[in-house]
Amino acid sequence: MPVFNRFPCLVLPLRHIIGALLSALLLLGLPGCSTVKLGYQNAPELSYWWLDSYLDFNDAQSLQVRAELAALQAWHRQAELPLYARALDKLQRLAPANVNAAQVCARIDELRPRLQVLLDRLEPGIAAVAPTLTPPQLEHLARQFDKRQQKWLDEWLAGTTLERQARRLTQWTARAESFYGRLEEAQLAVLQTSVANSVFDASLSHRELQRRYRDTLQTLRQLQGGGVTGPQLQAQVHALLARSLRSPEIDYQLYADRLNLENCATLAALHNSTSTAQRRQLTDSFKDYASDVRALMANGR
Repeated sequence: MPVFNRFPCLVLPLRHIIGALLSALLLLGLPGCSTVKLGYQNAPELSYWWLDSYLDFNDAQSLQVRAELAALQAWHRQAELPLYARALDKLQRLAPANVNAAQVCARIDELRPRLQVLLDRLEPGIAAVAPTLTPPQLEHLARQFDKRQQKWLDEWLAGTTLERQARRLTQWTARAESFYGRLEEAQLAVLQTSVANSVFDASLSHRELQRRYRDTLQTLRQLQGGGVTGPQLQAQVHALLARSLRSPEIDYQLYADRLNLENCATLAALHNSTSTAQRRQLTDSFKDYASDVRALMANGR
């Protein structure tokens, strides 16, 4: 089953700031097949410029960040891509048959640990760069967070309830059609019912987004100037990443878990409503992705 990571989920600020390479690596929310290899090959450079737009690196930081991203890609190509290839093989075998929500969640849960592994790999690099960030750089970061937050508000809180639901339906539909081809009316009805009855709470999601932005800025300010070093520095970076990956707010944890289960059920219902031809297209998509991943693995040798 595809994992449509296009429903309105929260961005994890520091994970994306330091770990932007993930966008070209994770199989959660894959881009089109034709862009996978190109995006992966150029991920360190593209990620660097994306990060630089948030933090405006100086020359020394630029050299360090570029080196970290290149090393991250080399490690990921060797250690992680084989796991993704096997996951795609498993998805190919699942695609022709009906599935249930538990099966969908199981496939997602198999990939979640890869994010933790990536974060663990990123920790030393983050700990090295964070103390070198200057007050003007963190002010620049704060302004970028404000812009991102406003964009999120415009997308998920602006307009009437029906208008917001329509935007979510459009996003779900576009992602589903990138795997299955054009959806039929009955399949669109599955998504429409799910969106209309969803537990998605834009206000709660926005509060968590604000918490994560504040947490990121506060922690980076505490680490400025080299006053925190050694194990204490590593511990603060580790704790920030852990809070970004799993909110410390119990109400948000429970909400996120409910939303995840809901999305698994929606994906299962949608898949079970598809035709043989659509499932064949899904199988072929997974096969193409697996071929691309294996080609990328070979290119790294």
